[in-house]
Amino acid sequence: MAAETLTATRAATDFPVAAQGPAGNLKVAWGTYAVAAAAEDGDIFEMHWVPDGCTIVGGWYQSGDADTGIEALDNMAGWAANSSDAADPNGLIEANTITGDVSVHIAAASTLLFYTGVLITAGPKTFTAGGGNTVIQVENNTAPTTHANHQLTLVTLYTVD
Repeated sequence: MAAETLTATRAATDFPVAAQGPAGNLKVAWGTYAVAAAAEDGDIFEMHWVPDGCTIVGGWYQSGDADTGIEALDNMAGWAANSSDAADPNGLIEANTITGDVSVHIAAASTLLFYTGVLITAGPKTFTAGGGNTVIQVENNTAPTTHANHQLTLVTLYTVD
């Protein structure tokens, strides 16, 4: 099967994008996708939109245990190109093997990863005003060893000045 782009409800082209309110107030965008088949290299999960000119200040990736074997699942999170900003598929979470194992930090078989990427290396990410709304997405680099159905959620915290 070839790589494909899968779109969560909140990433549909007609889904409203929250950009109203006082400058600098914190807004939240999120999307959830029920992953029922093993992701392949190159699969893209479009999760949600952020508005034109916004600044991402944080966020996280959360899912159930997507790879129940010896972990190989490798995902990253970032954004698709808009009319002004180039795509950066790992601008928010750099590619890495995802483990959903129970640990001292996670009580259930699941994954919780905070945004890092450019937020760590360059600070909050501001999209060019006039570039249009931007899709925030997860891209798969390596298929899981043993796929397990799970919910994948991406949450993005941002402001609009």
